Amino acid sequence: MNEALPDLIARFRIKRGLFRKETVEARLFELDSYGCVMKTDKVFNPGDTVILDLIMDMPFENIQAEGVSGLVTERRKHCSNFFYSIDFFEFTDSGNSPVSEKLRRIRDVVNKKKSIRSRRSSGPASGMQQTA
Repeated sequence: MNEALPDLIARFRIKRGLFRKETVEARLFELDSYGCVMKTDKVFNPGDTVILDLIMDMPFENIQAEGVSGLVTERRKHCSNFFYSIDFFEFTDSGNSPVSEKLRRIRDVVNKKKSIRSRRSSGPASGMQQTA
């Protein structure tokens, strides 16, 4: 869990007073069909329910999975922030809902971007070593 997933954020709203809500954006560090790991300075407790909008930044049109419900299962402190493990309620790979399809698409794009980054970071020197 060294670096955030490329071009992917989670957006959620938290209550600030009686009539005010604040929209917060947080970076994601893991994402699979069962849940995600999010880093933010907002405080949640294990057992809290959060509703996330996952947004994948793309060149022409962003991929958005809106209204993804999750349960906070773990909280780890890191400096002034927290890492939260969030389990999704109803979405699996076998789901055929529009949100499940968008989550699957986001995971596919993230995996492709991570693959491209790892190939770039290995550089041409490592390719030369493999052929030698």
